[in-house]
Amino acid sequence: MSSLLAATPTPEAPPHTGGLLLLMDGTAGLLTVAALGIVLLLVLIIKVRLQPFVALLAVSIAVGLSAGLSVTELFGTVQRSTSVSMIESGMGGILGHVAIIIGLGTMLGAILEVSGGAEALSARLLNLFGEKRAPLAMGLTGLIFGIPVFFDVGIFVLAPIVYAAAKRSGKSILLYCMPLLAGLSMTHAFLPPHPGPVAAAGLFKVDLGWVILMGVIVGIPAVLAAWAYAAWIGKRLFVPVPQDMVEAADEAKAAVAAERAARRAAVGGPRDGAGTATATGKSTGPGPGTGTGSGSVAVADGPSEAPAEQPPALSTVFLIIGTPLLLILAATFSSIALDPSTFRSVIEFFGHPFVALTIALLMAYYLLGIRRGWSRKSLETVSTASLKPVGNILLVVGAGGVFGAVLKGSGIADALADTFNDVGLPIIVLAWLISVVLRVAQGSATVAIVTTAGIVVPLVEGQDLSQAHLALIIMAISAGSIFASHVNDGGFWIVAKYFGISERDTLKSWTVLETVLSVAGFAVAALLSIFI
Repeated sequence: MSSLLAATPTPEAPPHTGGLLLLMDGTAGLLTVAALGIVLLLVLIIKVRLQPFVALLAVSIAVGLSAGLSVTELFGTVQRSTSVSMIESGMGGILGHVAIIIGLGTMLGAILEVSGGAEALSARLLNLFGEKRAPLAMGLTGLIFGIPVFFDVGIFVLAPIVYAAAKRSGKSILLYCMPLLAGLSMTHAFLPPHPGPVAAAGLFKVDLGWVILMGVIVGIPAVLAAWAYAAWIGKRLFVPVPQDMVEAADEAKAAVAAERAARRAAVGGPRDGAGTATATGKSTGPGPGTGTGSGSVAVADGPSEAPAEQPPALSTVFLIIGTPLLLILAATFSSIALDPSTFRSVIEFFGHPFVALTIALLMAYYLLGIRRGWSRKSLETVSTASLKPVGNILLVVGAGGVFGAVLKGSGIADALADTFNDVGLPIIVLAWLISVVLRVAQGSATVAIVTTAGIVVPLVEGQDLSQAHLALIIMAISAGSIFASHVNDGGFWIVAKYFGISERDTLKSWTVLETVLSVAGFAVAALLSIFI
């Protein structure tokens, strides 16, 4: 009897028929539920001004119930059973991969920011390229420093350098800030450890090495096109340097210098026989956002201010930024080029994103912190403070994972796949278009990416696409997520207010710049997808 029962095939679960499907069943009903769900999401974010995490979670539940999912399927049961909560599995499945990477990357960026790494990088590039090519130097600064830091943080840290360059030349500030913004935006959209590409890689189950490689291949031509537009608009639209922001930056620098001098005087050691005061203790590092580091210094006799700390060496900054990228790329391609062996296992271990970013963070702790006089408490303070804004990002990404799980579990994803296949457009084109619509409608690039990925992932299942091709689809989604930044995007207002640009001129410069970056990135990704 037991063998007979074992041989009996398990019956397939019946299709869901509850919710709105009672009124309109089949594919038409599922597509209607999907369309109403997206409309509801946009209304909640745009009109109701509901926090995106709450909006995504609420819409996921509403879509699931409307598509006939049971309460047990959505939430599980109070008692332990074999039923798996779709919300918990969707949230945990994506955050288990993404949260660690974003957390480590955020702390790494904070150490680079506070230690003065950005200032060292921009100063060296400005000296290297000279006054005439200062816009290019600003673009390269944004491109390189944008890898480990968030877009808005990059603006806050690097804006004073833009003010100084524009004030010295007497030219439009657009000529200097737009190349910088293009570099920051490109890395934010296309390269890990930024939340968008990392979240998409987790949903598509693509190795970060492929995302990094395709992000560079797609992003470089895109940012070059954006730089060309930045040079064009910067010569045709004059925007003066915002004097209030320059004064605020000067006041902040003066306050930091005074606080550092007072702190050093407080830890001064006993005078020696020659009457010179010495300080052998380590000063406390600054809080995040000051843009300066701290180190062991000698306090001169008398009231004169102690000399400012030297910025970190450019080679150190490059070493810390480049190490995790190279390790991850090496691990990705070792699985292709090498046969299974101990050597390959070692490469894959050190190249796993968790390990690679941990190594880079520890390097930053030592090279930019402890070796330059930071206390361990300072490192802890900077690292902890940097994680405060990450909570919102992780919750939005996790809710996007829930939305994708609901679409798949309810059968909506299969209905969408069949419908889009009938349309005849390549998946990479559909991915970009969906991302563009969501971006323009609600403003958040992260919401656009995670929502689009939840819709597109089921479309590629069973097609046996390579990791490289999937990475290109991720690039198309990322490109769509930065299309036409306008008044519903927080980045639009940061750019306008921080650089003193009117709303009209911001639309002419920043909004068009983002559109150029998006279209150029998508064009490169679509072209490469033909051959890969």
